[in-house]
Amino acid sequence: MNKDQVMARLTKVFRDVFDDDSIVLSDNTSAKDIEDWDSLEHINLIAAVEKEFKMRFQMKEVSGMKNVGEMASIVAERAKK
Repeated sequence: MNKDQVMARLTKVFRDVFDDDSIVLSDNTSAKDIEDWDSLEHINLIAAVEKEFKMRFQMKEVSGMKNVGEMASIVAERAKK
């Protein structure tokens, strides 16, 4: 799975979690760009991404992610294994 495929699936997850079909993700999208993205929704988002991609993030990955691009890179890398 390449990064573009990951981003397409992440967009669907983000739209579902935040109930907003207008969300358009880029590598630089972060919590400050999505109005309802607070700490509680972050937990829901991580859980939804893990479910979508049938994987688990490590705590250091979750705490180190600065934007959607970093999340997509981790998912794409895991998909290669």
